[in-house]
Amino acid sequence: MAWFPLVFTLLSHCAGSWAQSVLTQPPSASGAPGQSVTISCSGSSSNIRGNGVHWYQQLSGTAPKLLIYNNNQRPSGVPDRFSGSKSGTSASLAITGLRSEDEADYYCEAWDNSLSGPTVLQAQGEVRQEPPSSSARRVSPRQLLLRSGLWLLSWVQGHPGPCLRVDAPPPLHSSES
Repeated sequence: MAWFPLVFTLLSHCAGSWAQSVLTQPPSASGAPGQSVTISCSGSSSNIRGNGVHWYQQLSGTAPKLLIYNNNQRPSGVPDRFSGSKSGTSASLAITGLRSEDEADYYCEAWDNSLSGPTVLQAQGEVRQEPPSSSARRVSPRQLLLRSGLWLLSWVQGHPGPCLRVDAPPPLHSSES
């Protein structure tokens, strides 16, 4: 099966040590304006099952924005068209009434209990992006393409955002495994 490894290196202002964690998201989702779309995020018992999941939106050329925290909570200013949910080791972000401004990258994040400590200085992990199905249809010009990927944790548990700085990820390369 073809996988598309993508490594994100995150540097935070928090003290800590190296850590690695893997969450899996499909590479994209699409829908016509006005429709609804759901983006999934699969993890394990050490991250998603026992901890809150956070979702981020990154518009082209802008900094990431927190959309959902602790599974289903919306920060002030985020419209209720965005909602989050979690079941077992999976989480999802639902967007209703799609608008052109929703076209962006979406990332899920979850603390991982298997880490050696509660804080992380540098986190490096692999995104296993699921390859598109051979039967997947093309996105028409009237549809919106929502890309998704991994957001590795790199902050003190319960304190997302302020201590996070993100380095640009390297180019995506196809590989066989």
